[in-house]
Amino acid sequence: MTLGTILHDMWEIFVKYYIGENLLATGVGYTLALSAIAVVCGAILGSLLAIGKMSRFKVLRFIITAFVEVMRGTPALLQLYIAYFIVPMVFTFAEMSPFACVAVGLSLNSAAYVSEIIRSGIGAVDKGQTEAARALGLTSRTTMTKIILPQAIKNILPALGNEFVTIIKETSLASTFFVGELMTTYAIIKGITFNIIPTLLDIGIIYFIMTFTLSKLMGVAEKKMKAGA
Repeated sequence: MTLGTILHDMWEIFVKYYIGENLLATGVGYTLALSAIAVVCGAILGSLLAIGKMSRFKVLRFIITAFVEVMRGTPALLQLYIAYFIVPMVFTFAEMSPFACVAVGLSLNSAAYVSEIIRSGIGAVDKGQTEAARALGLTSRTTMTKIILPQAIKNILPALGNEFVTIIKETSLASTFFVGELMTTYAIIKGITFNIIPTLLDIGIIYFIMTFTLSKLMGVAEKKMKAGA
């Protein structure tokens, strides 16, 4: 197979399965949806975990620390398998689809990493800010949400951006459960065309475009936040 043949086949596959039959476009949609759910839920839960880990309650700190260490110390694919089988057993009142189970697994994985990123960002804020806020009569909750967290986010935005990019790439693991994202689409197209290399390259280019675009958008957001500081 020559380079010219590969490029020709890549274009034909892209035209037929992205523009024509929308198979690749559907895979992109599922990938972005899965990433968005994991990012939003991971950021919210990660923020709560970070705040909880700094609380005065030792039992709460122990539970959160154990959760974070387990999630960071085990493979993401293993976590998705566990979520795939355990989540339906927990949410017995609802019919959990494979997509929903994988979304829960990715969200928990993201939350563990985001919590450490946010905790380090909060720790980097000058303690004098907290002392000044308390001296003005602000509650701990108001101090954290109105003063500490906004400053911490400015410091950790690059790390959060990297985590979001990582989540997009980790959605490829969801193909194990055939949930419809890009790598699942690759398996379908490969089964139809038996043309492996061009299909893989098309999928790789699409992943790169998504992650590259997100990186640039995060860079713009970071510059705006610094300019407004």
